Amino acid sequence: MKRLALTILLVFTMVWQSALAQHTAGQNPSTKTFTILKQLPITSIKNQWRSGTCWDYGTLGFLEAEILRKTGKTYDLCEMFVVNKDYMDNATHYVRMHGYSQISEGGSCDDVVDVIRNHGICPEDAMPAPGSLTGDTLANFRVFFPEFEREVISAVWSNGPRELNRFTTEEQAPLRNKEPKAHWKDSVQAVIEKYVGRCPETFEYEGRTWTPMEFAASLQLDVDDYVSITSYTHHPFNQWFVIEAPYKWRLKPSYNIPIDELMAALDYALDKGFTVAWGGDVSGNFNIQPAVSDLPDSLLNIITGQTAASADPQAQTSRLQQLRQEQWDDWTFTYDHVMLIYGKAVDENGRPFYLVKNTWGEIGPYKGTWYMSKDYIALNTTYIFLNRHALPKKLQKAVK
Repeated sequence: MKRLALTILLVFTMVWQSALAQHTAGQNPSTKTFTILKQLPITSIKNQWRSGTCWDYGTLGFLEAEILRKTGKTYDLCEMFVVNKDYMDNATHYVRMHGYSQISEGGSCDDVVDVIRNHGICPEDAMPAPGSLTGDTLANFRVFFPEFEREVISAVWSNGPRELNRFTTEEQAPLRNKEPKAHWKDSVQAVIEKYVGRCPETFEYEGRTWTPMEFAASLQLDVDDYVSITSYTHHPFNQWFVIEAPYKWRLKPSYNIPIDELMAALDYALDKGFTVAWGGDVSGNFNIQPAVSDLPDSLLNIITGQTAASADPQAQTSRLQQLRQEQWDDWTFTYDHVMLIYGKAVDENGRPFYLVKNTWGEIGPYKGTWYMSKDYIALNTTYIFLNRHALPKKLQKAVK
């Protein structure tokens, strides 16, 4: 299932990149026009390319926007530094779980914050450019990650893990080592550094020598300020729980609130000048236009109802909440992408949309920005990740 999910995500990403790239020559078949109501400052669009690292690129884009908001300074933080440290953390977690855990290119916003908290960060130029060690111009994990996965697996299993082997006899069953393979960390780290480079112990930046931890401290980011907010009914509201998603292997909790309160918190943050990292679904059921995400009429009709009596806002919120849960439980809606919400707009009919910074490069009619309808965000959000000071006062107190 893990391999299938990753394959679907990578194929979807490449198909969209190919489709959107066709419009960079000036053709734009989108029939929608947008009026921007609010647009917060962000750093440049980046490209995750052939790597499942939207969580990395998207969250660093969010933190760069946070630094820009707080200091006025523009930074280009290093995604491959995060990959190096996070993938080793992922491998360590897998071994400590005796092989019953996820080895994944994917991750969450919490991964990036934990890396900065525990390891620091460096500027982009302090490490080899993504893809440069493999003969590509951008991050390409097609060879790297399978080799990394094999090396991590061999630390635990003598003939492959249970989830990767199909067997019909006891003799074919996977055999777990009596203890982790000797020096497995050195072997795994060597694979990581072969493809993404070694993290610097020190580096030069703006006329002085830094360690990654010193540089992280200089960015004026309080990593304890960032929280994840979600909305599901299989756990009680107004409590923390760990979202059951394969790519959230760090098992960090999110605070659970009703979906109307989550959407209100999103709008409140943007209105106060805070950008918001978004984790959710971009491969499910929605109307496809270049760089525009909206719900099909079939889903809008379910949420809004077909009669005057069903137009009651509370009834619509209840149906939306129920539909979110149903689509999460039957896998129609999953967690497969991270992006940055940085503004608001309305379309030609006055319907609300959000400006969303994607991680697929400056392609499409909006040069890397997507317009995602409020209806789409409300249905397809797994979590939002933001500064706790961007939340309404009552919610700020709840998430302390």
